[in-house]
Amino acid sequence: MKKILVGMSGGVDSSAAALVLKEQGYEVGGCTLKLCGNGGDINGVSEAAAVCEKLGIPHCSIDLYEKFRTDVMDRFAEGYIEGGTPNPCIFCNRYIKFGEMLDRALKLGYDGIATGHYAKIGRDEKTGRYLLIRSADRKKDQTYVLYGMTQFQLSHTLFPLWDRNKEQNRALAERYGLPNAGKPDSQDICFVPDGDYAAFIEKHTEKTFPEGDFVDRSGNVMGRHGGIIRYTVGQRKGLGVTFGKPVYVCGKDVQKNTVILGDSEDLFTTEAIAEDVNLISVPDISEPVRITAKTRYNMTDTAGTLERVGDSRIKVTFDVPQRAVTKGQALVIYDGDIVLGGGKII
Repeated sequence: MKKILVGMSGGVDSSAAALVLKEQGYEVGGCTLKLCGNGGDINGVSEAAAVCEKLGIPHCSIDLYEKFRTDVMDRFAEGYIEGGTPNPCIFCNRYIKFGEMLDRALKLGYDGIATGHYAKIGRDEKTGRYLLIRSADRKKDQTYVLYGMTQFQLSHTLFPLWDRNKEQNRALAERYGLPNAGKPDSQDICFVPDGDYAAFIEKHTEKTFPEGDFVDRSGNVMGRHGGIIRYTVGQRKGLGVTFGKPVYVCGKDVQKNTVILGDSEDLFTTEAIAEDVNLISVPDISEPVRITAKTRYNMTDTAGTLERVGDSRIKVTFDVPQRAVTKGQALVIYDGDIVLGGGKII
């Protein structure tokens, strides 16, 4: 691949990705995706355009709001309504960045795309399969939210920051005099900037979610909750009622509109089952295999055994119990530093 379209948000990492590729001799263009509607991406577009002008590379913007609304916002809201806690970055990577943006780039005559993600792409010379591999900086590694990438997407993508860290990227941006060199990292979901997921879901779906009962694991009523979408497994704070001791959300029953509370030890389980499975390093799971796995983005992967469950699901049995394995989150499987695959926890 020689001609690469870089997804540029206006942040430091995507700008550094464009810089690194340009230094490596690629023919580089920048592209900013307009995702949030109502002019919500104007700052990102203008910042990315300014960086591209500084670098002397072309810049374009693509309005993908309607697709983003359908494939990310709708899926996010539906996941919460169904009692889960979905990760919208996974949807965005699968359907928007490495789906629609890649398709547009190829139609524009580019050989592939690049982003500022911290991950590495390799290839198994024996099998010919493309591999998704953890970045050199484990603290910044983003393979958890990239497990949905297909072989086609991996074969047309570059991650130029895989062996770099944030400090190096800021220093590179400063050396080139980029206007966003000191821009802080974004911590929020782009379409929920105030962090109020419940308010977003109510506005987005034009639905309200009624109060219901807090119950213990035996079904005894313990109090009233403020709407089932406002709670997630493992939550202790913000319940709105006190019980004289620490209690945690251990589950939700959407049909009964109840939130199940329990003690800390009630949050632990040794099993995680996932559907909507995407395998990367192998074509299939034919027999149980030893692996490590993560059930949340910010956790260390833990040893266990992976096996198929029927035709469309996988199960990991962990060596030690895991806390707050949550419906809707991703179960991502590792073979050393290589991502074997993953799926959505049920």
